[in-house]
Amino acid sequence: MMKFSFVNIRQTCLFGCALLLSGALLAQNKDVPMKQLSLEDLSNFKPTGSNWQIAGDANADLNQENALKTGKGKGVLVNLPDKKNTSNLTFGFDHADIDLTLDFMMAKGSNSGIYLQGRYELQLLDSWGKKNPSYGDCGGIYQRWDDSKPEGQKGYQGIPPRTNACLAPGLWQHLEVAFQAPRYDASGNKLANAKFLRVVLNGIVIHENVEVTGPTRGAVFPDEKTPGPILIQGDHGPVAFRNIYYKTYGMSIPTLSDLQYSYGKGPFSSDTLKADTKFKVVQSGKTQDLTIENVPAANDYIIRHTGKLNVKSAGKYTFYTQINGFNLLKIDGKILAPLAMTGTWNERSATTDLSAGDHTFEVLVAKRDSWMKPALGVFIEGADVRRMPLNTLSSLPLDAPVNPILINVEGEPKIVRCFIDFEKGTKSKRITHAVSVGSLEGANFTVDLNNGALVQCWRGDFLNATPMWHDRGDGHSDPMGSTLKINDVPNFSVLPTNTTAWPDSLTPEANYRGHGYELDATGLPTFKYSIYGTEVEDMTRPEDGGKRLTRTLKVSGSATNLYCRIAEGKDIVAQPDGSYLIDDKSYFIKLANAAGVKPVVRTVNNRQELLMPVTTGNQISYSIIW
Repeated sequence: MMKFSFVNIRQTCLFGCALLLSGALLAQNKDVPMKQLSLEDLSNFKPTGSNWQIAGDANADLNQENALKTGKGKGVLVNLPDKKNTSNLTFGFDHADIDLTLDFMMAKGSNSGIYLQGRYELQLLDSWGKKNPSYGDCGGIYQRWDDSKPEGQKGYQGIPPRTNACLAPGLWQHLEVAFQAPRYDASGNKLANAKFLRVVLNGIVIHENVEVTGPTRGAVFPDEKTPGPILIQGDHGPVAFRNIYYKTYGMSIPTLSDLQYSYGKGPFSSDTLKADTKFKVVQSGKTQDLTIENVPAANDYIIRHTGKLNVKSAGKYTFYTQINGFNLLKIDGKILAPLAMTGTWNERSATTDLSAGDHTFEVLVAKRDSWMKPALGVFIEGADVRRMPLNTLSSLPLDAPVNPILINVEGEPKIVRCFIDFEKGTKSKRITHAVSVGSLEGANFTVDLNNGALVQCWRGDFLNATPMWHDRGDGHSDPMGSTLKINDVPNFSVLPTNTTAWPDSLTPEANYRGHGYELDATGLPTFKYSIYGTEVEDMTRPEDGGKRLTRTLKVSGSATNLYCRIAEGKDIVAQPDGSYLIDDKSYFIKLANAAGVKPVVRTVNNRQELLMPVTTGNQISYSIIW
């Protein structure tokens, strides 16, 4: 069965970096999905010590060193070492190239590590709030070690993450790894080093195309061989894991052979372009590569490439095309991508079943629009084949690299008005009246002036304004840190009953009026507005070196049944210290004493909300910890 679809992609290379032209690594392809590692028990791992166990939940204390508790059930892998039990955990399968994704939770002050092939360590550590991470911090590629070298020089080649994307202890963090094993010839001579193609921590790329010349310190195997098992350290501190998914790849790759091309000249119209269209061939021949460079003209051409595609194993294969002009893709004479006009930004994909062996391959491209560059890209992905190009790299040229336009915070806070693209779950929108605030402490946030909402916050660098200010721009900027998406709904609402749903937008009855903002002595803003006849002063300030943002809402006057929504999520769980864990342990909320006014946790439409009743002269203050 075959199907095809479109998806919009961007090809601009900001920063002048080398992009992985094989596409977005770790992007989920439901037709060739990753496997989930069952955590019903420990049967998917080699025998280990009693420090490793299966639980139904994990909770780490934000304030207590190495404190991690478990709940009954299944689905969470937990390490609870003590003086006698510090065993490592080895997965039950070996791997060469692999994509790996998982969630992990660190106890305060804890330490662990994930060894790919049991040799190359990606560090796990409670590095929350550290300004300048090293190779030993969370997400770092640990150093190699040579005892024969002088003191101070034994450790070498450790690679820190690009930025510290680590969250607070007790929160679930998300890690994605695309790893490429070292390559050897038939005699066992190494041809290429192991490589971390891409590592993403909490949504931030922290490594890309990083080579490792040999096993890192503490590796189980001092030599280099392929394949090998994943190993997790068990001797350094409590840590929990869940949602472990992986996809392994073989060392053999699909190949094209017996390639031929035939080239014809335009002009032509879309009406005359059909799947079986014959055109006058003015040039033809054999070619070693699938490339648009076989076309001698920049425009008004039609070219067909044919050949054999060899795959080593049977299974489902997904083909992707990025082509400028009308194009058509056939495998074994069957149309995978029907004739259509596309640009390279309109990636098409189609999935089909292939047997092991040779298959006929055909791709047709007809280009008439001079504003498009000649471009031909065809990619393949399979159950044991990482997405890879069948074309030459030069056949799919990138847009010219763009030097980034970054807004940094230096000397005083920054306040920037720009569009913000907000996505949470399945919802997305462009916030047109956004104000983003960058603090000297590195805790940054965005407010929507259209409704007063605290939309998002992030820690680290401030804004990438390249989309806004490069060329014609589109008016939006992007946060440059791991971003906590909060919500873009009104802060206040009148709720006649306990089951009244919180509004997604302001109603006329709210009579919302924005009154701008004032700067304090440090240069940070206090936003002012009125809603439901109530005057509000909204002040958000970084605390604890940027580890938290404290928001204070001063209210003058109050409508009947007026509430302030503090948080919303899948669940809201009260903690022993009076804080709340929000939305499956995504962040903490710590409420200040509100003069006897008690918060309300309610469930509406299978979601939970943390609300504060608003009374005359009430001041609502809470901290967001992430």
